[in-house]
Amino acid sequence: MKTLVVVSHPDINNSQTEAFLKKGSEQVDVIWHHVESLKGIDVDFERKLIGSCERIIFQFPLYWYSAPAGLKNWIDKVFSRNYVYGDGQYHLADKEFGLVVTTGLAKKDFQVGGIESMTMDQLMAPYRAFAHRAHMKILPLFLVDQFWYKTESQQQQLLIDYQRYLNQDFPDSLANRQAWFEKRLEKFVDGLDEADGKIGQLILDTYQQQIDELDQLNDTLKMIKEGEDDSLE
Repeated sequence: MKTLVVVSHPDINNSQTEAFLKKGSEQVDVIWHHVESLKGIDVDFERKLIGSCERIIFQFPLYWYSAPAGLKNWIDKVFSRNYVYGDGQYHLADKEFGLVVTTGLAKKDFQVGGIESMTMDQLMAPYRAFAHRAHMKILPLFLVDQFWYKTESQQQQLLIDYQRYLNQDFPDSLANRQAWFEKRLEKFVDGLDEADGKIGQLILDTYQQQIDELDQLNDTLKMIKEGEDDSLE
């Protein structure tokens, strides 16, 4: 899974949230593409970059219910009608599309009866409409709310959830989570020296064994459930 994270933030060097997310993205090997840092928009280059990736993420802080102007400018230049659908071809078809939105308001404020009285999904409808028109596979929105108020434990959980959002297979099922963690653990163990590697391999073997046992348990439960359904017929 190769992921392109198209980041828009006009003052990114002073954003603790973006610094945190960028550090997290480096640990899962994705392409971090900050549009305001571009000296110019080379449309051919941008399209080749998009074409090389299976998952495209737009990441930005919420500016008056939308993205900063930098992303709008990038979208308008890169995604012409002919490129998206107008020439009878869908150059973005079957690519996965996701949104990572950061906001200073709490998640609870984006709901009916909240301060904004609209959900974040409703506010992001234009981006989802674009992805739908392009025949892309739309991922659930990933919201980062009030980052600076989060405890260290909450930030660590956010880091893991963000990394999974960037390159874990969807849907976000238990099986896909297990596979993602297993790959991450294998990569970590491979990077250890010989002494620590033995302990790391033991941990990995134990984890894989537990997954096998859980799979066997799920199979057993499935057989029991099927037997109960048959008895009701």
